[in-house]
Amino acid sequence: MSAANTLPIVTDIASVFLDDRPLMDLRAPVEFAQGAFPAAENRPLLSDEERHQVGIRYKEAGQDAAIALGYSLVDAAEKARRVAQWQAFAEAHPDGLLYCFRGGLRSRLTQRMLFEETGIVLPRIAGGYKAMRRFLLDAIETQSVDAPLIMLGGRTGVGKTPYLHRFERRIDLEGRARHKGSAFGREPEPQPTPIDFENQVSLDLLRLRHRAPDEPVLVEDEGKMVGARQVPPPLFERMSRSPLVVIERPLEERVEQSLKDYIIDLEAGYRRVLGRDAAGAAGQVRAHVLGALDKVAKRLGGVRHAQLRGLADEALDAWYEREDLDGLRALIREMLVGYYDPMYDYQLENKRDRIVFSGPPQAVAEELVSRGLRPIEPI
Repeated sequence: MSAANTLPIVTDIASVFLDDRPLMDLRAPVEFAQGAFPAAENRPLLSDEERHQVGIRYKEAGQDAAIALGYSLVDAAEKARRVAQWQAFAEAHPDGLLYCFRGGLRSRLTQRMLFEETGIVLPRIAGGYKAMRRFLLDAIETQSVDAPLIMLGGRTGVGKTPYLHRFERRIDLEGRARHKGSAFGREPEPQPTPIDFENQVSLDLLRLRHRAPDEPVLVEDEGKMVGARQVPPPLFERMSRSPLVVIERPLEERVEQSLKDYIIDLEAGYRRVLGRDAAGAAGQVRAHVLGALDKVAKRLGGVRHAQLRGLADEALDAWYEREDLDGLRALIREMLVGYYDPMYDYQLENKRDRIVFSGPPQAVAEELVSRGLRPIEPI
């Protein structure tokens, strides 16, 4: 039996994720864009159009005819270019692995071509993307059942997300979703696909529980949706039954934190995305703020919405023209007191039986340490 017929296959999917092995995804770009894994790089065997044509031939004439068509679609120069891409990945990642959708034809062909053309042996994952995706869906369900979560709550502006990052063992749902979880929470970068978000959260929980299954994990108290992304239902169900610790801060501190989170950092994010285009970033922030107000217009009521929209326009002008932030502080204060606080108080009332502690940030930190959470720096 030739060496090409005995190339290695990896069957332990858990170790692939726990060891954070580099992954070469051979699926077509359109497949990769729909969902992938954090450590994966897309080095496709076939382009989108080639995959489409080969798929039709496979259905009409079978595997051998599909393989023959695939070879005919790729000339020698293009084949050499693709092999060179696979070789570059393998040389950059000696512990890397490759996979296609089901761990079948595409991954076997690529593995064989890479070996025959370069002598490089890159193991392929049995079952491919489909098996890996199934593993993560099962993992989020099984790991969530008894996960020792502690929920971190508090009104808008108490700074829950930066506070979360003071502790080693955490799952940052807003960070993973690239959204702050409210009408004003959209980030400059688009949200990940639903599959990407779900895969990443599953991996976060899997790795935390593998390292220390009984140690607590801090999670921000979120609703079912973070922007347009759904918290995996098994995890959300566990979150809804876990103890809740609530941060309390004075209103003016919350105004300043909200100004930083929803205006200053947002504008810096748009500058980063737009290549330091200050005018473009300012326009995006204005569109963001006014658009968010429009999203909650029904809850605000017509008159109140019109008043706040006018206040927002004036406040943004003052910031751009004179670097005066007082108008934005006034807008934020109005939204906190008149919109977000009543909504939060209503939601919190339904969680009263789960609240185990509430207080200012330092007291909350001490409480969390007493419950087994390890701070990154001394409290």
